[in-house]
Amino acid sequence: MSNVNLKNYNNDWFTPGSKFRIALWMLVSAFFFRTSLPVPSLIKVLLLRVFGARIGQHVVIKPSVHIKYPWKLRVGDYSWIGEGVWIDNLDKVEIGDSCCLSQGCYLLTGNHDYSSENFDLMVSSIYIESQAWVGAKSIVCPGVTLQRASVLTVGSIATADLEKFGIYQGNPAKKVKQRVIK
Repeated sequence: MSNVNLKNYNNDWFTPGSKFRIALWMLVSAFFFRTSLPVPSLIKVLLLRVFGARIGQHVVIKPSVHIKYPWKLRVGDYSWIGEGVWIDNLDKVEIGDSCCLSQGCYLLTGNHDYSSENFDLMVSSIYIESQAWVGAKSIVCPGVTLQRASVLTVGSIATADLEKFGIYQGNPAKKVKQRVIK
């Protein structure tokens, strides 16, 4: 049986962008996104587009939002990103139309291989299809898809895909009922 040996950890294969681009984004992000000041969404959308994000029309972005790499982000029309949302997009994150990411939710595209003695980095995309809702303080794990109009309730953790119109709760999130939109 081997032991974990972090001195051999190496993620050199992971290249999210140029160091200059990343540093510039960190500076812009600190002043316009991670602040609690009410910077208008229109300005935030423009800045995200400048950094390569594909952002739809009428997107609302609240204060204190953390986006790791905007060039790996796509947000559809009329979607909302609530206060304190953290989009840790080491890999692609796609958010459809009319989606809601509630306060403090966390989209996590990276993890580590606990079975590897070197604790290797693993990344996988997240897809949030149109009309889905990610509840406050909930977590979406790497590789998960929230299908159309699904709901991840407050404080829940999605470790597997959510079915269309399903309402999911708990850790790990389990389907508790069907969403009916009136």
